[in-house]
Amino acid sequence: MSEQTRWLSDDEQRAWRSWIAVSLLLPDRLSRDLQDSTGVALADYEILVHLSEAPNRRMRMSELADATKSSRSRLTHQIDRLEKAGWVERERCEDDRRGAFATMTPAGWEFLVDAAPRHVASVRARLVDVLTPDEFAEFGRLCGRIARHLEPEAGSPLS
Repeated sequence: MSEQTRWLSDDEQRAWRSWIAVSLLLPDRLSRDLQDSTGVALADYEILVHLSEAPNRRMRMSELADATKSSRSRLTHQIDRLEKAGWVERERCEDDRRGAFATMTPAGWEFLVDAAPRHVASVRARLVDVLTPDEFAEFGRLCGRIARHLEPEAGSPLS
């Protein structure tokens, strides 16, 4: 059985191509801004943000991978870099010998406190302030809806 393809209308095609442009350009610009102002890539910054928001600034590596939408092997390499910078420490999990925790160090916290205002300024300039408050709220609602639809199912390679 073959289904009839539902091609995109001209308006849908324009919206789709605009989304592709934003999904590629925005992370690139935010990462460049952060790299230029702090020397850190956006993906590494996001790890520090998640750790800063966790109880005791500490998360299981598996939970951190899920929170950052990263594979476990990619996260391991990122944590290696952050450990070398002195911003994160890795700890064995005593309850589960296979598990490990990532904990933000005081130096990591200091770095994040210093970097956050510059990153927020970039996010505002590149995205938030481009839209009206109502548009930005709607944008957030729609992105949340799409993200929930795309979340990996339990047991998939990304979970």
